[in-house]
Formats: sequence, structure tokens, C-alpha cells
Amino acid sequence: MGKTKNNKFKRPSFSPDGLPATPVKQTGDESEDEDSPAEELLDKLQSPSADVREYACASISRVVQQSQTIPGFLQRDAVRKIGPLLLDRSLAVRETAAGALRNLSACGGPEVCEDMVRQDVLTPLSALLRECCTGFDMSSSPTMKGQKRTVEDVANEAVNLLWNLCESSSTAVSVFNKAGLLDVLLHCLQRHPQNMELAISAAHCMHTVTEENEELVHSVNAAVFGVLENILSTTHTSMEYTLLRTLAAGSLWNLKSGLSSAQQSQTLTALATTLSHSLSLDAGELIPELWQSDHTDARPAGHEAEEMEEDVRDEKMNGRKPNERMSKTKNDISDLLPRDRLELREAKALLSAQQTSLEIIVNMCCSDEPSDDEWEEMSSSDESEVCADGMSDTNSSLFSPLCLSAELHKILLNHSIPQQVTHIITYKKTFMMFVVFIQICENPILILFVSFRMHRVQCRALTCLHNILSSMDTESLGGASGLQAVAQHLSSLVFSSALKDEEFLEAVTSALRSLLQIMATKNIPQGMTPHQLMIFCEAATSCELVSVRVNALAILGITGSSLSKEKNTADTLQLIGNALLNIAMKDSNLVVCGEALDALFDVFADGDEAEKAGKNINLLSSLKALQPGFRAKLRKEGRGKYSPCQLCVLDNIRINLKRFLSYLENLKRCLVDVTSS
Repeated sequence: MGKTKNNKFKRPSFSPDGLPATPVKQTGDESEDEDSPAEELLDKLQSPSADVREYACASISRVVQQSQTIPGFLQRDAVRKIGPLLLDRSLAVRETAAGALRNLSACGGPEVCEDMVRQDVLTPLSALLRECCTGFDMSSSPTMKGQKRTVEDVANEAVNLLWNLCESSSTAVSVFNKAGLLDVLLHCLQRHPQNMELAISAAHCMHTVTEENEELVHSVNAAVFGVLENILSTTHTSMEYTLLRTLAAGSLWNLKSGLSSAQQSQTLTALATTLSHSLSLDAGELIPELWQSDHTDARPAGHEAEEMEEDVRDEKMNGRKPNERMSKTKNDISDLLPRDRLELREAKALLSAQQTSLEIIVNMCCSDEPSDDEWEEMSSSDESEVCADGMSDTNSSLFSPLCLSAELHKILLNHSIPQQVTHIITYKKTFMMFVVFIQICENPILILFVSFRMHRVQCRALTCLHNILSSMDTESLGGASGLQAVAQHLSSLVFSSALKDEEFLEAVTSALRSLLQIMATKNIPQGMTPHQLMIFCEAATSCELVSVRVNALAILGITGSSLSKEKNTADTLQLIGNALLNIAMKDSNLVVCGEALDALFDVFADGDEAEKAGKNINLLSSLKALQPGFRAKLRKEGRGKYSPCQLCVLDNIRINLKRFLSYLENLKRCLVDVTSS
């Protein structure tokens, strides 16, 4: 409907259990909090015994993973009580205090992160990070036997806390800039030969904090680019190094405006090389190989599972996270996997590297979106400047390759990025990978972990494909046969059981919508039968996610428009028309109603078959009947409920509805005149 924008990837906040973090409401009523452990644990923070303080921090770290307990801690000023322990004389207390604040920030969501920043948690955190960096060289010698914590363990927790805060709070990013903490992250990055876990955490944090951070871009110097480029040039073949290089590439992309024109060209080539290598790795082959190579002792699966569960219990009891990062996707259990298992770290790093690579490419192929002011200006433009499809003349070249610079376009093609993205979507070896992996592993926890991480990578690949389709020409994507093959696969994904997953359904319908639009403009046969299309739309339009319903209706309009140019399609067009009319009349969301109307305009705009089908479904009288209600609802709900972008498009549809009715009335009069003569 109207202008279809590229998706720009934004990272949401997630809690340790992988569920989206929900804002924690702070209430003054503590009557329901009588059994809360908060008061007792916070009192223990003041104990003269380091062991007691460590126990209290570790317990808080564990308890706050249940988000309903967080208000009890916040009401008792937990942040200001835990914060000073970041500089405790005991390394163990420092680490567990950072872990407690890390979990509080992740489980509490953006509002709690903002509150933590307001309570000045970044002051002791910054001091801790600087002390850790000073202590790296002194702790570089092998640790004493039996020593539990190292400076780098503390730094890793602290970096993850910083990452959480900067990801959720713009204020934290501003403090990060002013405090010059980029140097700290660089120091942690450079520890990759000694401590890869810390380096990856720092790389994740840098990738996040450099995004859309103009203030930081202006302050970077040659040394910053030197560190990142040195990481890109490493030749280590491990999956963890692949992830590290990918994250460094993401930071370089975010900071590219700080480079000279000559440097940008060289850096973009190195960046594309890194992304291409990451995407070229076949998880279907590598994950079973990683697992098999590390299990030559062939221990029984039952013993192995019991050992893992024991490891997890030990980690949780000590209030420590088994992995370097809070899980960031629903049902992701990676935090339950012990970090001393090399094959697990490598498998996770491989899938994380591919996910991150796809997210970077999504943003590379994303043109700048109009600001709210620009949308307002477009909305108030003269009606004569609006095209029949609801787009202004300035937006008519949506699917041209003009969204990318010629140089970037060439670099992506030279490194076969589009082909690698479509390969990941199809994952030809996925089925065999699972067969082999299940036979080797026989551990349901690990199988679940791998399946969900691969599912997430495929979701990112679908979003990436959507943006590539919107910014590259047909031949760049394999020509007609290449597009038909991808369309066939996307159609099969839509009808799969994954249809129940909203994230996946949104990604696959967005990609399919873009693909079918391109195929329609190039007169490439789409390959979906009308019956399949109706089943798809019946399922997708019932989804609670508005974007999925909108995509489904757009697909219906694109396909119907193509069918209207063919012979003997009136019956199918009649089915499509009835479905669109039903949604336009009954859906509670105006954006969805508008998309249904926009699709109707496309399907019944021209052609003998469309005229015949429109007459059979009483299209003219039905649209006349719904017009007053649509206009009234737009006036009543518009400004308060919908964005300027949505209002602009809805207003265009209101205008086009009036014009379309005039067109149908003229068509009817012409038919009457022909009949009477």
C-alpha cells in the first residue's frame, strides 16, 4: 500500500530466558511483596564478609531473572546499593555485582535501564572497566590453580552490562560518548588472543553503540579503524574468530562516514569479503562436524545430558550466566549451555556470525526513510501529484537499483551476496544436517538450541532478501529462473508449520511480497496457483500481526492484477475480490482496510476478466456502501491512532477510492450505452 519501505534491522531488548523484555512497573504498594527476598539480600550487601557480599550479589542475579521480583528490588534502591560493589576490593564481589546489574538490566527492559542510568550506575561501571583494562597485563600470566576469578572475568560481566544499557538507553550512549569508553572496548577487543569471550562481548557492544551514533563517528581516529581492520585481517579459521570479524565489520559499517573516500572503497571490499565468508559457511555440514570431532570418546548420551544439566545447575546456583550474552530470541536456550564446551561455542558463534552478517546487509541495502516532517509534507501535497497506485511521482521507482550506490552494488555482487542469502533461505542441507546431528547428539536440549538458532538466521535472511529485492535489478538476482525458484521456495515456507510463528511469517510474507512485485513488473510467471493463494491469504489475514495481514493483502493484489491480464480468470478474480471486500469492510485496523482497498484498485483496474468479475460481486455498490464509513473512521481515529506515514497513505487511498468509484460508474454507463445501441 503506497510506499513500501525497506526494513532496517533494529535490535530489541530480551531477557535471559529469551523472551522480549517487558517494562517493569514500579508501584508504591508493597503489600504483595511481603515474601520478597529483596530486603534480606540487599542488607547482606553491607556485610563485612566478602563471601556474604558475593553470595548476596549472586542470589540477586538469580532472583531478578523472574521479572515479577524486580519491583521489590527497585523500590528498595537496589541499583544504588549494588553499584558501589562494582569497585569492591574482592574480584569475586565485583564480578557477581556486575552480573546482578546485568541481569537486572536485561530482565527489566528499557525503562529499568533508563532508571539505572539516571541513578548513575555508569560512573562506577566506567571506573571498573578502566581498572580492568589496567589490570589486563598484570593478569596475563597463567592463573593460579584454584583461583576462581580473573580481571577478564570481571571485565566480561561489566562489558555485557554496558552493552545492555547502551542497547536500551540513548542516555547511556550519550554518557558512553562523553566518558570516552570506546577506548575501553578497543582494549577488550585486543584481548582476543588471550580471551575470546571478552573480545566477542566487546565486539557486540561496539557494534551496538556505534549504530547511528554521529557524535561517536566524529571522535574516532585512525587507531580505532586500525584495530577493527586488524581483526578483519586475522586468518584464524575458528567460528569464534568468524563471529569476531563479522562484528568488527558491522562496527566499520556504522563508522564508515569517518573514513575518507579512498579508505571507504578499500574498507567496503574488506567488509564484503568478511560477510561473504561468514555466509558461505554451511551450517548443515559444519555443526555435525563440530559436534562429532569433539565427541570421539562416544560417551552415552544420557550421561552427557546429565552432566550438562549438572553444569547448568552449578552455574545458576552461583548466579553466573553460562554464556557471554543474554539470549535475544524467544525460546533460545543458549544461556543454558555450558561455556566450556568448545563445539557448542563454535556452533553458536557460526550461527551468530551468519545472523549478524545478514543484519548488516539488511542495513546496507536499506535506503534512508523519510522523516515525519517529510511524510507530513507528502501528505499535504496536491492531489494531482498522487498516482493511481497511491504513490507520489517521486516514489515511483521503488524497485530500481537506485537505493544503492553503484560502488556498493558492484561490491555486493562481486562477492555473490544475493546468491548466498537465497542459499541460506533454502538451506538445502538443513534436513540432512538435522538427521546427522540427531544421530550423533541424541540430546533434545542441543537439538532445540540448534533448530531455533537456524530458524532465527533464516528469519534474518528473509528480511535481507526483502531489502535486496528492493535495491537490486533482476539479473543481479539470477534472472527469471532464479526469481521463480526463490518464489517457489518462499511459497512452500508460507504453507509450512512455521506459519504459526509471527516473526517468521512477517519475514517470509515481506520477502514474498517484494519478489512477486518484481516478477509482476517483469511479466515473469509467479507459479502460485489461485487455490494456494487463497489458502495462504485466509491463514495470513487472520494473524494478529498487522504487518502480516498487510503483506498478505498486497500479495493478493499483486497476483490478482497479473491474473486480470490473462484469459478465463474471472472466477479466480471473483474469489479474490470477495476476500478483499470482506476485509475492507470488517477489519478493525484502518491500515489493513486501506491495503485491502488498494489491492482492489490493482485487481479491478482494467481488463475484460476484471470487468466481468467486478460485476458478479457487485463491486461498485459494495465500494459505495463502505466509502462513508471509511472516511468517517479516518477522520475519527486518524490523528490519534496512526503515524504520519500511515495517514499519508490512507489519505491517498481515500482519494483513490473516490476516483475508482468514478471510473466504475463511467464503465457502467459505457456498458449501458453499448447495450442500448
